[in-house]
Amino acid sequence: MYQDPDFREDLDPQETQEWLEALDGVLSNAGRARAAFLMKRLAKHATRHGTELPAAITTSFRNTIEPRDEKRMPGDLFMERKIRSLIRWNALAMVMRANDNDDALGGHISSFSSSATLYDVGFNYFFRGGDKADLIYYQGHSSPGMYARSYLEGRLDENQLDSFRREVDGDGLSSYPHPWLMPDYWQFPTVSMGLGPIQAIYQAHVMKYQQSRGLVDHGDRKVWCFMGDGECDEPESLGSIALAGREELDNLIFVINCNLQRLDGPVRGNGKIIQELEGVFRGAGWNVVKVVWGRHWDQLLEKDKTGLLRRRMNEVVDGELQNYKANGGAYTRKHFFGKYPELLELVKDLSDDDIMYLNRGGHDPYKVYAAYANAVETKGRPTVVLAMTVKGYGLGEGGEAQNEAHSVKKLDLDELKKFRDRFGVPITDDELKSVPYYRPPADSPEMVYMRKRRESLGGYLPARQADFDALAVPPLSKFDAQLKNTGKREISTTMAFVRMLSTLVKDKEIGQRIVPIVPDEARTFGMEGMFRQLGIYSSQGQRYTPHDSDQIMYYKEEKDGQILEEGITESGAFSAWLAAATSYANHRYPMVPFYIFYSMFGFQRVMDLTWAAGDSQARGFLLGATSGRTTLNGEGLQHQDGHSHLMANMIPNCVSYDPTYSYELAVIIQDGMRRMYDEKENVFYYVTVMNENYYHPDMPEGCEEGIIKGLYCLRPSAVKKPKLKVQLLGSGTILREVEAAAELLKADFKVEADIWSATSINQLRREGMECDRWNLLHPEDEPRQPYVSEMLNTQDVPVICATDYVKGYGEQLRPHINARYVVLGTDGYGRSDTRSKLRSHFEVDRFYIALAALKALADDGKIAASEVSKALTQYDIDPEKISPLYR
Repeated sequence: MYQDPDFREDLDPQETQEWLEALDGVLSNAGRARAAFLMKRLAKHATRHGTELPAAITTSFRNTIEPRDEKRMPGDLFMERKIRSLIRWNALAMVMRANDNDDALGGHISSFSSSATLYDVGFNYFFRGGDKADLIYYQGHSSPGMYARSYLEGRLDENQLDSFRREVDGDGLSSYPHPWLMPDYWQFPTVSMGLGPIQAIYQAHVMKYQQSRGLVDHGDRKVWCFMGDGECDEPESLGSIALAGREELDNLIFVINCNLQRLDGPVRGNGKIIQELEGVFRGAGWNVVKVVWGRHWDQLLEKDKTGLLRRRMNEVVDGELQNYKANGGAYTRKHFFGKYPELLELVKDLSDDDIMYLNRGGHDPYKVYAAYANAVETKGRPTVVLAMTVKGYGLGEGGEAQNEAHSVKKLDLDELKKFRDRFGVPITDDELKSVPYYRPPADSPEMVYMRKRRESLGGYLPARQADFDALAVPPLSKFDAQLKNTGKREISTTMAFVRMLSTLVKDKEIGQRIVPIVPDEARTFGMEGMFRQLGIYSSQGQRYTPHDSDQIMYYKEEKDGQILEEGITESGAFSAWLAAATSYANHRYPMVPFYIFYSMFGFQRVMDLTWAAGDSQARGFLLGATSGRTTLNGEGLQHQDGHSHLMANMIPNCVSYDPTYSYELAVIIQDGMRRMYDEKENVFYYVTVMNENYYHPDMPEGCEEGIIKGLYCLRPSAVKKPKLKVQLLGSGTILREVEAAAELLKADFKVEADIWSATSINQLRREGMECDRWNLLHPEDEPRQPYVSEMLNTQDVPVICATDYVKGYGEQLRPHINARYVVLGTDGYGRSDTRSKLRSHFEVDRFYIALAALKALADDGKIAASEVSKALTQYDIDPEKISPLYR
């Protein structure tokens, strides 16, 4: 008779036994469903009467699916093991050959060796390819296994495998999943740990959004995300799992490879990571399937009538579980089974080798298949499969379950022989020294079997479809209202953007593809008018009457809503943007996402995801609202951005602009759409907009090219050949201070100025660098002149640049300006005050710009230094003021 291993004190054992026998009777006569129903009713009844019940968020440390309930794997287990063994070998060979030289290119063996079965079962039975392919986020360190499978399938050749981590000369294989480097192969960059899980969640979320709006029929496509248990410590890994549970994303499956090790050692050596994760995911509303023990344990569990084996499984911590595989069968017999004499008796007929090969669930294809079958059939909830494995599985003493397993890149000859023999790889001792690849003939049973499996599932994976049908991008005339002056009304560039967005969503050709995204505070950005017009997407629709339903701009949620308002989560909102921005490749349905956010909480907060967007070849617009150090005047240090453009410039395919006027913004957005969706350039846009209201003039004739290149003359000096002249550059709201400074210089010091709008210093810098490079490589040809040099080509006229960003932003142009160049910027921490006070504090207001211009003229010998002193006095500037950098 079974006894509860957690049995403690029982005041009435006989009554307890009667309850247990009653439950056994229900199980025998009415089945488990009826028993579960009765238990739930009892729990509710007890709760109503004030009885405190234990929080049942974890189950016993055992497999979720009982052997009798396992869906049987239909394929040829022997054939699949042979194929899996060859994949293991080729993955090992690729990494070893990459390191068998002085270059030591690196690579990882252990992560894939622990997860090979998890992937193999997926490739053989579940991962669908073709036009409606499943989307798979592969664990980054397992990439050698994917390459090895593709080699067996004939998709990669030996030269490519030998070019693992040798990419500069072309046709090499990237270290990890990188769509930028292998655009027809990898779909998602995942090796920056934590990014795969959050991207997968929002990918599934956006797919439901597309389905609900009737844009894309995804059918029963699945999003699979493979990750490690150590990776779950990254906040992005688990930070959004509640969204998946709340929205019932049954198109999402996590597979967590629980090999119980991080990169340097145990994940929860003193605890149980699988149990911890079960509680977290169950609490978030997920279907949790634990695959802990392999089928070799089933007979022992069935023979155990005392319950002590399950008790011992619950007792042992992960550090000991690692020890058992690291130290062998004899150690396991003594330290695991040896705690209770009854367990030693249970395994008395097993040799030490038999005990060593009591397999873990993640290495048992039958158990994995049953878990995956459960996952794909689950409706109304996302599923997580928690599979226990051994890191470095099969590497023997060279790496199996060792703390240094993650760093293993080579095996010695003896370990290679053991690996070959264990997995039955047909390579002789003489051949072994060169660690050759092995691929059976194309007509061999193994290769025929592989092809048939993939054919039945629709095609090969990994694979990425990069091309798409170009979109009909609206002409610039679509934004006529933004190309004209605002009359007596003052507006911000944020409001100008919202009006452009409203125009785009109404466009008959492209309107349905526009995806407005906000993390929260849409009202801050003036977007509340879109609530009623477009609706906010909600997987459940709106099950309540909003309190402002009697107002014109009431809060409206709909199942087919167009706005994605993701809550206070920049990483989540960005992941939604990224899913929409790569829809052209993943779903062959290009979308045009506009994600607007506080600029300070953009790149600074989610730079890693933004870098992944570049790698993913994302297409779309990021709008850094309330940008600049001095425009968001009341919010203070944590909110005021002075560096996002420098961060944007770190990403090669991110095109960034800092426009001042609505017509500049219109030109930039229209040209960006043309480049991304008509010309199909692999770029995405970062555009800063402000919350400061001011007058916007008509667009000057012929300035479009300059706006796009990053610089145009907004207003030339009125005098053709003045005695004193400067060139003033500005962007964003500081351009208006530049314009005011030009008036001061003219009125107070008779200095004329050309006023330049620098819409993108980053673009100017990039073009200048390309010219420098060309000149370096073509020393005998006529040198090319950077665009900014051509525009500001008067050597004896100083150039003053002022922006709302740190000086490093403007300093980028110094190599390309052949005149005295002075940069003003907002270095230092932000703070709250009026805009005029802040600009004075950071020394970027009209008075400091005028002062800098006069000082440059004095340094060039054009005016006396006393004129600069006069300006200090006239503009009430304290020369002893502490630098803002140190305040």
